[in-house]
Amino acid sequence: MTQATDTALAVLPLSSEKARTAADLVQGLDRPALEWLAGFMAGAAAQLRPATGSATPVAAAGAAAVKQQLTILYGSQTGNAKRVAERLAGQAQSAGLPVRVVRADAYRTSELKKEQFLYIVISTHSEGDAVEPPDDARGFYEFLTGKRAPELPDLSYGVLALGDSSYVDFCGIGRRIDERLAELGARRLLSRADADVDIEYVADPWTREALQHARALLAPRDAGRPAAPGAHFPGADVVTLRPAHVSWSRERPYPAEVLVNQRIVGSGSEKDVRHIELSLEGSGLRYQPGDALGVWPTQSPELVGRILHTLQLDGATPVTHGGDTLALANWLAQRRELTLLTRPFVAALAERGRHAALQALLQPEGAAPLAELLAGRQLIDLLRAYPAPWDAPSLVAALRPLAPRMYSIASSQEQVDEEVHLTVALVDFEIDGEARRGAGSRYLCDAAEGTQVPVFIEANERFRLPQDGARDVIMVGPGTGVAPFRAFVQQRRAEGATGRNWLFFGNPHRHSDFLYQTEWLQALEEGSLTRLDVAFSRDQAQKVYVQHRLREHGQAVWQWLEGGAHFYVCGDAERMAGDVQRALVEIAVEHGHKTREDAIAWVKSLLAEGRYARDVY
Repeated sequence: MTQATDTALAVLPLSSEKARTAADLVQGLDRPALEWLAGFMAGAAAQLRPATGSATPVAAAGAAAVKQQLTILYGSQTGNAKRVAERLAGQAQSAGLPVRVVRADAYRTSELKKEQFLYIVISTHSEGDAVEPPDDARGFYEFLTGKRAPELPDLSYGVLALGDSSYVDFCGIGRRIDERLAELGARRLLSRADADVDIEYVADPWTREALQHARALLAPRDAGRPAAPGAHFPGADVVTLRPAHVSWSRERPYPAEVLVNQRIVGSGSEKDVRHIELSLEGSGLRYQPGDALGVWPTQSPELVGRILHTLQLDGATPVTHGGDTLALANWLAQRRELTLLTRPFVAALAERGRHAALQALLQPEGAAPLAELLAGRQLIDLLRAYPAPWDAPSLVAALRPLAPRMYSIASSQEQVDEEVHLTVALVDFEIDGEARRGAGSRYLCDAAEGTQVPVFIEANERFRLPQDGARDVIMVGPGTGVAPFRAFVQQRRAEGATGRNWLFFGNPHRHSDFLYQTEWLQALEEGSLTRLDVAFSRDQAQKVYVQHRLREHGQAVWQWLEGGAHFYVCGDAERMAGDVQRALVEIAVEHGHKTREDAIAWVKSLLAEGRYARDVY
């Protein structure tokens, strides 16, 4: 036991011996096991009639709301909203406030009308031209924006919206939730904040203000003494009896050595896809299949030079911004986005250069052409097409901070130990005969073996293998979307899982684009892969994609799912993910004999149960 644990146990409402037993019990359990255990304990507590003056029972995630407590609800697609919500909950808990933090799909919507103080941290997930709530918040969002949502005159709330300003409807889901709560009669405690990919720049001041409001409204349990580390207040479901210390993080990435950087497509392929292996030796970093690896890229020196030349600026010019002073060239190379355009920069350029054409794009009727511009052009294209006078400080202030790139991990540590593997496709196209490349993919594809790459682990709890190894899994991963399923198959093999594994893979050509072909065929031979169905779209006159293969095998897919199989999709969000979901609906109609409305509801139920999980981008 650590000193922090002893301090925490001293404030718990049970004997020291039993508290220590409880502390030992939870060690090594994953989140689903902890949530089940919390529910079991809450159920046991419900069978007891508390004596007068006894301590209020601890509420599990999703338990009935307790008055005079703060609920922090989050919806997260990639883990950012979860990270911010849990950090705020930890700060509230340390301040002695009764608080609970709940993932949106674990929240009972019947509790909403009982809530008094609610903070929501939610991201906006983009699928092509449309924006959607994160998968774990779909049910909550549909309830709140639907007819069944109750009036909320007693609720005080705040919303932190996370988004990406390279999409037109920036933070759209957070904005709609904020407006809907106000429509239902709830009172804003503080204004909504919209955070771009440089989350902390907006999230940090918002959480400080949110904490101030919470302190004013909720009397701490002991106003004269801050909570001990790990203390658990009534209604909280953030419990850390033994705080874990993580040496490496998003803010402090680990310098991982490149062990292998290997092209895994044939010479005739139109793509450049790499299998990259990185060393984690001695880092202590651990990950699970389904997690992502965050990579902090450095911009291409050639691209930095083009921008400086176009604007006639000196890269050696010192620029002070946000408390840091760097040479302009270093700001551009290490701290600023140069390959992703954003609406705020378009607005800044339109104003600075007085460009009527750009101003028109910012109007409601310009949404479609603006989306096309943001998706198909880079900073250098805009600067050349719309000249404007820029000085170094103004340019640095107008550009969006560089964000890490997230890559689905393509390995299981049960097999590769202190390594992490990635499958990376180079984003590479031309405009007017000049190369345009993605910042992250160019950085990784150019990383020579023996060099170091700054990385961190981003957990993805919504994209996990079933705990029951007897469950079947269906995996749909075209292109580099196959990466996490390489990890899944490795993990299931290492654990001796008895459930069946079915992979759907697609790419343009069998002879040049069959990623990990040898591994899949070996897995089929040894039995760690039960079925493999492929769709090589350009190998015949009529294009064939993974959704077509799903429909072809619809009867078997339906039988697997009705038998309890889990269904996973990874890859392109713009078209593939939607096409696959529509195929699922059609399978339920044809082979499950459901109406279309019932089939849609069935797919939603799979999402809510966690048996349908998506990792799309």
